[in-house]
Amino acid sequence: MSLSLAQLAYLDQLKGFVAVGRRMSITLAADDLCLTQSAVSRQILTLEELLGVKLLVRGYRSIAFTAEGERLFRSADGAIQQLQDIMGEIRNTSEVKPVTVSATIGVTGLWLLPRLNAFQKLYPAVDVRLSANNRVSDLRNDGIDLAIRYCNAKMAPAGSIRLFDESVAPVAHPSLGIKLRPASKLPVKWPLLEFDEAQKSWLMWSDWLGAEERAKAHGILRFNQYDQVIQAAVAGQGIALGRLELIQTLIDEGRLMIVAPARKQGEDGYANWLVQAEDQPRAEVSHVANWIQEQARQTQEWQPA
Repeated sequence: MSLSLAQLAYLDQLKGFVAVGRRMSITLAADDLCLTQSAVSRQILTLEELLGVKLLVRGYRSIAFTAEGERLFRSADGAIQQLQDIMGEIRNTSEVKPVTVSATIGVTGLWLLPRLNAFQKLYPAVDVRLSANNRVSDLRNDGIDLAIRYCNAKMAPAGSIRLFDESVAPVAHPSLGIKLRPASKLPVKWPLLEFDEAQKSWLMWSDWLGAEERAKAHGILRFNQYDQVIQAAVAGQGIALGRLELIQTLIDEGRLMIVAPARKQGEDGYANWLVQAEDQPRAEVSHVANWIQEQARQTQEWQPA
């Protein structure tokens, strides 16, 4: 004969009993429940008094089920596990997950971060997590919602959205006093700052200057991260090859100036592409994706003063 709902008043005691049964230890069950050992022992005694039977046989440093205790544990353990699973699923679906955006270190530091404050003013409830690295990620396996890939059209994943193309020009801090002139006529009293990436020749001074001109420069400082190249240029340490779309803010603020005409990559050249992990992303991911595309549109339309 089933008990009425009113008689099911000892669910905390039942939870304590299941915790003990899972561990076969009152001490370990108390740790799981964040209770004292004596509190868990009282829960078991209260439940035994309610049912009028012994549920556990207590020995020296050991416990065992009685026949009634084992029968109750089998049923109660399954029921409580179902509640744990269902309530966990409900809570997980109600939680707002952060939107993880992956991009190269250069794109993250120079393009995304200066703009992110504006996004958070628009969508204060959306948490954004940036994953800045230069490796190509497996979006779904790595838990990434959106990625900005720097590649050409042939290498772009299917379904990618072209964000903005790339223009490159020599740039320097205004304190160096360099006036706009052809790259081959740049003054040689300053070091050349270079991104040490042999696979991208358009970011190497050898693609811009002849060997004789490079030899006249006050050395070449090489960096393994592109944002370091730009930081050195902002600090007035030499002349860098600036990826203009990424450093718009620095140019607009007067912290860098273009000192030689830019070269724009064609349709077949490298560009920045947006990749989505899911065809039908959740709402907060769509907010971030749409915002990135709007920022990219403004970037594509930008012209240096």
